[in-house]
Amino acid sequence: MALTKLALPAALAPRTWPRELRDTLFLLGVVGWIVLLQSAHQPLWASALALLLLLGRAVLALRGQPLPGRAVMLALLLLALAGTWLHHGQFWGALAGSNLIVLLLALKTLELRARRDALVVFFLGFFTLLTLLLHSQSLLTALGIVPALLGLLTGLVLAHLPLGRPPLTQALRQASTLVLFGAPLMLLLFVLFPRFGPLWHIPTDAQMGRSGLSGQMQVGQIARLALDPSVALRVEFLDGRRPPQNQLYFRGPVLSRFDGQQWLPQYGEHSLPEHASAALQTELQSAGTPLRYRLTMEPSHQPWVLTLQTTPELPPIGTQSAQLTPDLQWILPRPLTEVTRFEAVAWPELRHRPLRPAATLAANLLLPPGFNPRTRQLAADLLQQLGPNASAPQLIDAVLLRLRTGGYQYTLEPGVFGRHSADEFWFDRREGFCEHIASAFVVLMRELGIPARIVTGYHGGELNPIDGFWTVRQSDAHAWAEVWLDAQGWTRIDPTAHVAPARTTDLQRLLPPPGPLAAALIQIDPDMLAQMRAIWEATNNRWNQWVLDYGQNRQLELLRQLGFATPHWQQLLYLLVGLLCLATLAAVAWLQWLRPRPDPWLRLLQSARKAVAQAGGVVPAPATPRQLAAALPTDCPAATAAAWSQWLLRLEAQRYDPTQQIDLRDLHRQWRQLPPLPRPP
Repeated sequence: MALTKLALPAALAPRTWPRELRDTLFLLGVVGWIVLLQSAHQPLWASALALLLLLGRAVLALRGQPLPGRAVMLALLLLALAGTWLHHGQFWGALAGSNLIVLLLALKTLELRARRDALVVFFLGFFTLLTLLLHSQSLLTALGIVPALLGLLTGLVLAHLPLGRPPLTQALRQASTLVLFGAPLMLLLFVLFPRFGPLWHIPTDAQMGRSGLSGQMQVGQIARLALDPSVALRVEFLDGRRPPQNQLYFRGPVLSRFDGQQWLPQYGEHSLPEHASAALQTELQSAGTPLRYRLTMEPSHQPWVLTLQTTPELPPIGTQSAQLTPDLQWILPRPLTEVTRFEAVAWPELRHRPLRPAATLAANLLLPPGFNPRTRQLAADLLQQLGPNASAPQLIDAVLLRLRTGGYQYTLEPGVFGRHSADEFWFDRREGFCEHIASAFVVLMRELGIPARIVTGYHGGELNPIDGFWTVRQSDAHAWAEVWLDAQGWTRIDPTAHVAPARTTDLQRLLPPPGPLAAALIQIDPDMLAQMRAIWEATNNRWNQWVLDYGQNRQLELLRQLGFATPHWQQLLYLLVGLLCLATLAAVAWLQWLRPRPDPWLRLLQSARKAVAQAGGVVPAPATPRQLAAALPTDCPAATAAAWSQWLLRLEAQRYDPTQQIDLRDLHRQWRQLPPLPRPP
């Protein structure tokens, strides 16, 4: 019906399309798939415009109408440029650049007149696929790129096939063969091409719009992550030991400064005291049983490293060395922009300084004036109620008792808090998410004279039964408190556990409603959705472990396994060049082996023909053995002529009379024993 609307001839069915039309529509389909792959990272108008251009080009091809002229093309180009500039404010950068390249690719199809234009579209398509990796290198992206790559290669093969109408399957088969032949070389380059730190990393626009923890906390911020099921990190416990699930606290930004509206870190990557990590290491007190673990972080585009609480030492992360701040937060010089894996040892019962009152604690008692007056009065009432000699643990117990028995509730939708967020939590709303509870708790602690701070990170996770990894999602983002106690140092207290014990002990999440597909799967089998997700995430995890996490450290580890005592990236280059040379020699040898070999029978006949011709015989070209026998020189001795004639006739019989079963090797041996023919004077 659609073809009828386009006024196509009735007999013009797809199977009978002319080759040019078929190849053009095939290429437009491949480009359309590439545009769809990019659509997740493009503004809606750009994807829609690109698809409309491709659709218009397809209509012109089907109707056999001429392509747009220069004026129309110039107008469309200006439209693409203006839209990109208005949306991004620039033409460079990962987002703006890929947006523009997608539109240019679609525009170029409107100039698809000759093979030269098709080649431009092919290579522009390859480049557009490459820009897709600027946004995502996930397994799903790779699976989407494969058919696009095969489609472009198939179109490229079609463009070089001879005239006629070669079937698409033939071109696809040749393209697949090319991919298979190129795969070993690609694998070799992937394994051995040196990673040069920041130069190797794919440049990205700042933040790229990623969600996740922030370096500061405004009440209500973490609640926005609660419904985000994307993976934040994965952890694998080595040595067969792991803490209870409700003790899985992954430490992130530590927030000690409070301006009344938001909590801010005391230290950052640019404000670390000199030799802070070295000084802190001397005052940490290890206790309990250490836990060895391997953690894989998704790109956070933030400088901090999430670690299992508490990790006092951390190996280099790629080419960067992390520093431990005095509040036990690991910070890198540059943000993490790729999947990162490291192994470390955690001490869940580690104590950290100071164990006695110190001047450094003063910063954790500060509160801005003019905020939360009723919380101040609550602190004064508690101090009066418990007496001036009440200890810090007694005051903390009293506050936690108020949380348990005061009718406070845990919710994702506590509403918008105003200027006095702690007052609203303690007295008005009496409900909140973890950051509301932690913030109000720390404010009250400081009012009571107890040094306190907020720690953000992730809590909990779920075990994937397929691969044994613990998966921690953005929805596991959490905020808790640390208070300083005499002789104990900084001590973790999770006030959310006293409002909603199920959130911190049973790790119950506030889940979003399932989508249509998920709801249908749940109706069929309640466990099917969970099983499918576990399988997919285990597969994706393997992709991360084997592909995305293959960085400089693992390359150098490979060299160590190959026997290099002190591996260096230059050795990688030497090894790569050497293996490429070996591969080239092997390919040349293989091609030589594939080259058609001359027929040994024909080679023997050719030698005989040359000998007869040199003896003065008149030899036709080509000549059969019997013709050679007839062409022997007339002055040849009779015995010599008889021997040659007999040999030539046996040579003919060897090829054309299988009943005589003459061995070609015998003919070779007899050839060497033939008497020489006389040479002409």
